[in-house]
Amino acid sequence: MQVIAKTININGIVQGVGFRPFIYQLAQKYYLSGEVANTAMGVSIYVEGLEKDIDSFCSDIVSKKPPLAQITTIDIQPALVQNRNGFHIFPSQSADVRSTCIAPDASVCDACLHEFLDPNDRRYLYPFINCTNCGPRYTIIEDIPYDRPKTSMKHFLMCNACSSEYNNPGNRRFHAQPNACPLCGPYVTLYDSSQHPVSTDDPISHVRTLLKQGFIIAIKGIGGFHLAVDAENEDAVCRLREKKLRIEKPFALMSFSIEQIVNYAHVRDVDKQALLTVQRPIVLLSKKENSTISKHVAPNTSFWGVMLAYTPIHVLLTQPPLIALVMTSGNLSEEPIVISNDEAFSRLSPIADFFMIHNRDIYVRTDDSIVRHMGNDCRVIRRSRGYVPTPILLKHKLPHVLACGAELKNTICLTKDECAFLSQHIGDIEHYETYVFFQNTIQHMQRILDIQPRIIAYDLHPNYLSTQYALEQDKMVKIGIQHHHAHIVSCMAENQVDGPVIGLAFDGTGYGTDGHIWGGEILIGEYDRFIRFGHLAYTPMIGGNAAIKSPWRMAISYLYDVFGHGIDLPFLKSINSQEIGFAKRMREKKINTPLTSSLGRLFDGVASMIGLRNHVTFEGQAAIELEMIAKDHCTSRYEYSWSKDIPHVISISQLIEGIVQDLNSNVSASDISTKFHCTLIDMFADFCVHVRNQTGLNRVVLSGGVFQNAILFCGLINSLSLQGFEVITHRLVPVNDGGISLGQAVISAFIAKTLV
Repeated sequence: MQVIAKTININGIVQGVGFRPFIYQLAQKYYLSGEVANTAMGVSIYVEGLEKDIDSFCSDIVSKKPPLAQITTIDIQPALVQNRNGFHIFPSQSADVRSTCIAPDASVCDACLHEFLDPNDRRYLYPFINCTNCGPRYTIIEDIPYDRPKTSMKHFLMCNACSSEYNNPGNRRFHAQPNACPLCGPYVTLYDSSQHPVSTDDPISHVRTLLKQGFIIAIKGIGGFHLAVDAENEDAVCRLREKKLRIEKPFALMSFSIEQIVNYAHVRDVDKQALLTVQRPIVLLSKKENSTISKHVAPNTSFWGVMLAYTPIHVLLTQPPLIALVMTSGNLSEEPIVISNDEAFSRLSPIADFFMIHNRDIYVRTDDSIVRHMGNDCRVIRRSRGYVPTPILLKHKLPHVLACGAELKNTICLTKDECAFLSQHIGDIEHYETYVFFQNTIQHMQRILDIQPRIIAYDLHPNYLSTQYALEQDKMVKIGIQHHHAHIVSCMAENQVDGPVIGLAFDGTGYGTDGHIWGGEILIGEYDRFIRFGHLAYTPMIGGNAAIKSPWRMAISYLYDVFGHGIDLPFLKSINSQEIGFAKRMREKKINTPLTSSLGRLFDGVASMIGLRNHVTFEGQAAIELEMIAKDHCTSRYEYSWSKDIPHVISISQLIEGIVQDLNSNVSASDISTKFHCTLIDMFADFCVHVRNQTGLNRVVLSGGVFQNAILFCGLINSLSLQGFEVITHRLVPVNDGGISLGQAVISAFIAKTLV
């Protein structure tokens, strides 16, 4: 039978995931000769053998790839037979062009966990155990190809035993770049807040004791430091809140096992699946009543944010009798997470009592990811550790673009061919430290992905630091993108959907093309253009951004629209009368009262109006609490209407009138919240029917931070689906501003086609 040869070039996440030993073993299975090597483009393979065996080999590459591998492209070409002897793994090849993808960090795998807990294993309880199927990746890489000298493991010389594993193609640790053991690898040390070492033979066991005693511990992990306390210790939780300046925003919890989590949270099968994924994200779970977890972990909400231990260190720390640890990011509120030991002692000493550090450097800070099962699917709320830098695959091939994202929940996006690379969660770049993190992330991702953008996309808001950064760049085509158009296109791009579509873009703040603040928008959207078909009526934001922190200002503004001065409700009694008078005068004289059509601000205003919350300590707090008090079923609605001309202006006056009537009739806040949510669902579903009647469009895209509200999100999906609409939603990309950069990148690429 005739011997043939083929070359195979594979791009994707194929380095640092055991791909070459997988290919080697596959070649042995089918008696093929040749070679495999990492290149800056991915993985290059040459094979020769019988045609049927090569066909089976190629098929198995796709269907049986290693667990962490993801193939974006595979190119198979015939080649000349070279009469090779055996199959070999060659050293990595360098190149001027780089197109490979980097694997995200992965939770400790079952095989390593088994060794970790085996007293007879040489890595018994070694806190840095890993293999090609697990451990740090993105957070320790400097450059590609992904080899040890280009990671933070370059400082650790492998011992003979580790080196033997590393160089053995049949071993699970073949070319596992973080491979190490107690003899040659990183180690953990414990310090007090004055940077004095704590004498102990077992730092991790010592930390467990300190946690039970109520101390705050700064713990270095994969993507940065956490601040940890025993979640059952109310005094410790409150002390952490006070020191971290995080007044009410929920803390994340970490437990060792599902069995521990069910003590304090309801865990459905879908939640269990999300908890156990290799990414180990924070999963939002319904609280159980009367649990032993401190109520101060997540006040005024019915959910815990919970993750399973994902590193060997975490596994040891969360062992029983501890049920759960608070594991919140190691920073002061709104600052970037701390990643270096020196930075930790400098910035966290006022908070932490002790520091458990290690000597493996973190090159890239990466917060924990957050997901929630909602609307029959698992939705990413914050896309960071475990997911980044896995690309979002696009329908269209794009040029090299840098999109700078928004100001809050910032991410950046780089595109190359059919791949969009969203960064990890960067945060709110109103703060200088976060802005530096934003700049560093751009530089790092451009380097490791070899993307040199010639197009830069940015938000239209002139005061965003991300916008100012874009406008300062030379030698790039600069394209400003409207915020809500970017929301809709990010969802379209994720789902590989071409326009036009009906887009519902609902959030708190977005700069409009008319200079006003948008946020309750119904668009007709395509990749390179949009029409504003309808929006909520404009209302002044009394005090500008101050209205975001003080929802009572929005309540007064909505009431003033309908009733003028002549309204008196109970919530006003808890606010200083002089402040109220000053706010009304500002509105009358139009001083610092920008107009907004934001649905997020309407949620704020209603929450204040019904006496729920007049001041917030974190973004979306009033809206979250309004959602929490709503009931499951509703039998009545408020009235609504819209104007005739395009863009249709959706009036909310009747809704406000109805709420005031209910308040005067002593209807409960819970019933009003329920009725409010149901009114919004019916109103926007009816408006979509109106749009369909006018345009013939039948696809509806939902995007924007307000759709983190499960009642509105699920209710609209159900209502629209019953009326025959195809509803398109986010799953892989955050519905909030964390997904904006993807939309910006795609829109700018399509616009640039007309500019060139």
